[in-house]
Amino acid sequence: LPVVFGLAIAFPLGLLSIRFPRLYEPLLGITGVLFTIPSLALFVLLIPFTGLSRSSAVIGLTLYTLLILLRNIVEGLNAVPRDVREAAEAMGYRRTRQLLQVELPLALPVIIAGIRIATVTTIGLVTVTALIGQGGYGQFFIDGYLRRFPTPLLVGLVLSVALAVLADLGLLGVLRALTPWTRRAE
Repeated sequence: LPVVFGLAIAFPLGLLSIRFPRLYEPLLGITGVLFTIPSLALFVLLIPFTGLSRSSAVIGLTLYTLLILLRNIVEGLNAVPRDVREAAEAMGYRRTRQLLQVELPLALPVIIAGIRIATVTTIGLVTVTALIGQGGYGQFFIDGYLRRFPTPLLVGLVLSVALAVLADLGLLGVLRALTPWTRRAE
């Protein structure tokens, strides 16, 4: 959910950054500062506004995705060759159609790479939300630590890594399905 919310925020910000390039550096700076705040500190800062709720976790995790997603959206769209854009304009594509049918498909590998990184990062960070009462597989780490028993720690670690790998492979499958032209001829 945080990656979806992050994408819903970062995509329009990315489009604004391309339309108004002077916005990109300040937006990158703001999202960079948010990304560098230690996760537990960010969750604690959110508690007065959202309480010990799932909202605190979702908002915090969403904020962590913004830097990664914004950068990849802008870099992916900026990587579309100028001659491709000019060809689309010459063929009568209006700005929205050009974005949706020409630029986004070509930028998709870079954008999905950002989504993959944001997803794996979020899966790693979600374990910290157990410290603000949100449970989840982060609870294994707390239980193992408090009881000085390594099995829950290992279970939490294996679950975290397995979930991250499965999510990454799933997104890689989505990328391959959406961009068949990027594969070599077999």
